[in-house]
Amino acid sequence: MQVQPLAIPDVMLFTPTVFGDERGFFMETFRQSEFEAYCGHYQFVQDNHSKSKQGILRGLHYQLEKPQGKLLRVTQGEVFDIAVDLRKSSPTFGQWVGVYLSAENKQVLWVPPGFAHGFYVTSEEAEFQYKCTDYYHPGDEYSLLWCDAALGIEWPLVGGQPPRLSAKDEKGQALAWADAPKF
Repeated sequence: MQVQPLAIPDVMLFTPTVFGDERGFFMETFRQSEFEAYCGHYQFVQDNHSKSKQGILRGLHYQLEKPQGKLLRVTQGEVFDIAVDLRKSSPTFGQWVGVYLSAENKQVLWVPPGFAHGFYVTSEEAEFQYKCTDYYHPGDEYSLLWCDAALGIEWPLVGGQPPRLSAKDEKGQALAWADAPKF
């Protein structure tokens, strides 16, 4: 497996080695020892799976009291995946990194606790799977405004059309008003 730190070095992109032939393929998507060597010691406590249609934007979600680290991959379709550093003491506070995750490239993205996370579906539909380092706590989930000019995220909007958002995400806060997660 190849591991590449992104522009925010704590966010890591894993590219698995894929073994394939006429029957199909095999790949290892997670190995605890390799993950810890690059990302630190985290325990995953919850796995999630979502399916979304083209033009859906989910996020940018973050938690304050119980921040979640997320290990993310796409098993059908393609998404543009974003991580925003919300760690006030970080030299990259308020910066974002984005990558395309797809069933085709089979890449896995590590987004540590203390980041806001979101994705935009660029294919007709996408299935998204991820592991979390803490349980989902409905009262501890917040959203950054996806189009906050202070973030300057360059979303690859299909046909230039605005994304479809949940009611919660439509009410996302600007970075200037967002509280920082606790560690």
